[in-house]
Amino acid sequence: MSSPVKTATPFIDLKTPYRALRESIDARMKAVLEHGQYIMGPEVLELEERLARYTGAAHCVTCASGTEALLIALMALDVKAGDEVITTPFTFVATAEVVVLAGATPVFVDVEPDTCNIDAAKIEAAITPRTRAIMPVALYGQPADMDEINAVAARHSLPVIEDAAQSFGATYRQRASCNLSTIGCTSFFPSKPLGCYGDGGALFTNDDALAQAMREIRVHGQPERYVHTRVGVGGRMDTLQCAVLLAKFERFDWEVTRRREIGARYSELLKAIPGIRVLELRPDRTSVYAQYTILAEDRGRVETALRARGVPTAIHYPIPLHRQPAYRQYGLEARLPVSDDLADHVISLPMYPDLDPALQDDIVDAVRRSVA
Repeated sequence: MSSPVKTATPFIDLKTPYRALRESIDARMKAVLEHGQYIMGPEVLELEERLARYTGAAHCVTCASGTEALLIALMALDVKAGDEVITTPFTFVATAEVVVLAGATPVFVDVEPDTCNIDAAKIEAAITPRTRAIMPVALYGQPADMDEINAVAARHSLPVIEDAAQSFGATYRQRASCNLSTIGCTSFFPSKPLGCYGDGGALFTNDDALAQAMREIRVHGQPERYVHTRVGVGGRMDTLQCAVLLAKFERFDWEVTRRREIGARYSELLKAIPGIRVLELRPDRTSVYAQYTILAEDRGRVETALRARGVPTAIHYPIPLHRQPAYRQYGLEARLPVSDDLADHVISLPMYPDLDPALQDDIVDAVRRSVA
């Protein structure tokens, strides 16, 4: 049996960033504890202004989670029963889950085999008179073909919601993910490229009316207290989590740079290994590598061998959404061969900004040995 890697290998390291920012994070959280405005405190607006500047969007509306962001976006667009929303089956379940919660039907379009993102060339054929929106996902941290998707949407007068839960900090044709379509939605789950210490999310738009609708929806449909002009949700992001993100912004540019460097290095080191295929990063965009995912011809063998050497892995995602039991009742099972094939071969390796090059070398060596 091959020897284990020289250093303990976390899949994601959340401790080192905290130690690097401990003073700022503690001070920010202490300030909230002192003023006691745990809901909609001043840090909420401060964070929204910071996030809007970062993306270039006119409006940012923070909310309770990335899932809540997607749901609020659909509600603001008045997506309802009888409507259809075109999206990808190769994603985390929240993407389709919110469509069903809104009363609509997800319509799945297959993905590109080399990026795992929705295939823009296949979207137009899926549009029907019931289509109400298109929801591409920036999987693994790389935006989809947003200009092509927006062009299809424009021809049919449809809004586009970018599910950017994994791509905050990435760019597409020198524009920021989250500011590439009608509405952009992201997540601040702790393992995301910009993560808080609980749940959190945000919506971005350049449409004043949509921004107002989303602000009202996240507080039970209220433009003012106890006046409810629309159906809403309890979808606020709490002040403590906003304080954490404000502190973490001090290091975020460095972390984005490191993610890009580590992702590029992984791809260079892994591309020549037989039985392993690296995903393509399109030349007109960047990725923040929320996960670093490869395709393994014999995934079971690779997974077992890496585990034996102390290298943790994950599968994002083992069952595409059109095959999930909870969605069969909606008649969604379809023939989507690329998504089905990817689900059998994807495997994610340890990925985080503080990943040491020597440890990365050990991980790559473990992958090489697993297919030898």
